[in-house]
Amino acid sequence: MSDTTYRFRQADRTLFQRLFEAPAVGKMSPAAKVVAYTLLAVWSVFVLFPIYWVIITSFKDAAAVNQGPYYLPFIDFQPTLDAWRTQFTEDPNCNVAAIGRQFGLLAHNSVAFVLSPFVTIEPMEPQICKIYLAFTNSVVISIFSTAICVLVGSMAAYALARIQYAPKFGNIMTFVLLLVGVIIATTYYGVAWWASSAVALAMFFFLVRAIGRHYKMKLKNGDILFWIISQRILPPIVVVIPIYVMFQAVKLLDTHIALIMLYAVANMPIVVWLMHDFFASLPIELEESAQLDGATRLGIFWEIVLPLTRPGLAATTLLILVLSWNEYLFAVFLATVKVQTMPIMVAAKNAGEKGIFWWEMCAVIVVMIIPVIVMAILLTRFISRGVLSGAMKG
Repeated sequence: MSDTTYRFRQADRTLFQRLFEAPAVGKMSPAAKVVAYTLLAVWSVFVLFPIYWVIITSFKDAAAVNQGPYYLPFIDFQPTLDAWRTQFTEDPNCNVAAIGRQFGLLAHNSVAFVLSPFVTIEPMEPQICKIYLAFTNSVVISIFSTAICVLVGSMAAYALARIQYAPKFGNIMTFVLLLVGVIIATTYYGVAWWASSAVALAMFFFLVRAIGRHYKMKLKNGDILFWIISQRILPPIVVVIPIYVMFQAVKLLDTHIALIMLYAVANMPIVVWLMHDFFASLPIELEESAQLDGATRLGIFWEIVLPLTRPGLAATTLLILVLSWNEYLFAVFLATVKVQTMPIMVAAKNAGEKGIFWWEMCAVIVVMIIPVIVMAILLTRFISRGVLSGAMKG
């Protein structure tokens, strides 16, 4: 095709057709740019407006909320700090030093829990205002549960991606039956949970050695991965009552340990699911070369595999952190007074006898969303790479 013919065809096209023609490969046409940027602008307004509404409502008083809608500060309504003063200054225990005392309290109660089978140490009661208590509880529970979940889940995902397992179905059922025995002994016969667990673990190893070789049916890695993912498909409301009874039996209700363990276990299938694809996509030749140089499996995982999957690890960590930070159902059942988290505090603003104090609720919500936004900004570079990598694999 000559240049003359090409120019003739270009000139012969209508203006409407040329608006939708890309000027070069990899570039957008003028009309496509207008449509794309318009949709992005509409979508941005749709996404950001609830955040804007929450922020401006936290600076309104009762009249501005009830007589609204008002959206423009200093034009529609006069901003006020009443909602923030109510949350942070009315209680005498609301001060920065109280946060330090709360972390000391958490450390003391953790030591008391660990040493509880051997010595009796009375746990300390919180002495700070509700919002500081809920904020520090959410920070501690979210960070520790996310760290445990990502660490253990990543190791499980790497093991499933690189090691071929063939567990016998009979041994698994033996473990499940012994676990049921532990629950019955703890719940109905008053046996200490750590004693019944130790006995059950010893019996499990004995039975596996004695009769395990007679079992024939084996599972594969795909079966294990599907079973792990299926745990997340189950609605949490189905298991919340049995979990409540279990933690009540072991006297862990209203403790940080209970929520940390529960959030870590509940979110672990997501970590295994996401990280398994990242680990499976890495060339195995790198790990084989490291093994020839004498590196251990744990050393390969820690020094080679994790750095190469850093974007996916960051995206997964943020997702688990957000899920733990926003979790409500388990917290409302298991945390009654001492370890109430931010979602429970937000919901409590909707249960007052005098009606809903929207301005106070919005002030609490702003405090609640700030850490997640800061974390997302810090991890934006890694998250975009991780999401794009996942999209390419998908």
